[in-house]
Amino acid sequence: MSSPHPIGQPFIELLSVESTNNYAMGLARAGMAQHGTVVFSHEQTKGKGQRSKAWVSQKDMNIAMSLLVDPKKLNVSELFLLSMMVAVGVRQFFLSYIEEGIKIKWPNDIYWRDRKAAGILIENVWQGSEWKFAVVGIGININQTDFGMLNPKAVSLKGITGKHFDPVLLAKELCKILDEKYQLLTSDPSQIIQQYKIHLYKLNEPVKLKKGNRVFEATFTDVTPNGQMVVRHAIEERFDVGEVEWLINGG
Repeated sequence: MSSPHPIGQPFIELLSVESTNNYAMGLARAGMAQHGTVVFSHEQTKGKGQRSKAWVSQKDMNIAMSLLVDPKKLNVSELFLLSMMVAVGVRQFFLSYIEEGIKIKWPNDIYWRDRKAAGILIENVWQGSEWKFAVVGIGININQTDFGMLNPKAVSLKGITGKHFDPVLLAKELCKILDEKYQLLTSDPSQIIQQYKIHLYKLNEPVKLKKGNRVFEATFTDVTPNGQMVVRHAIEERFDVGEVEWLINGG
């Protein structure tokens, strides 16, 4: 994979696919992709979310896209910085339409107040210890307003603003923002870290967490450069991505 192309070029638009991440992964493994390639689909039949959960999105309503990133300009130690960069970029995208209330929930969900507006799933391909490429899946609730049982926990851009949007145009707009953030990541990653941390959801506030059968409350104090969540109660603890689960609005 070469990396002279900006994010969003080429922009592959599909009517329906099982998973944009799987489709992008297939392109890369077949040698048919390059840095910046974006796969957008109007429908996902088997979308993927964090912690092996499904990402459910109504047809033609939302942004379901995956971005191929050539990580040659990044070190393996900077794996989580890519996640930070995408979260910062998606948050900035929302700021074009929403003035306040947009936060990044560790590790990389986007929340408006206490409701999820977008999710990010990054899958990496390795060859031995070499980081060959990353597939960045992004799901953003745009026009969907009925989330069934998840109604108290999910929200969309339309649900917040009352306006209807064109998901394809918004996806291309997002690509431009992500390209700017990627350039910043490769030139001055400290700025990405700073932008990520100052907009963290519930930072320096008590949070309720679950690890296995253990449910506990602690104060969320930091996220380390390698992505660990730092909390403090009687002692300080650190948790890797996927090791603990947030308990918000009952789940």
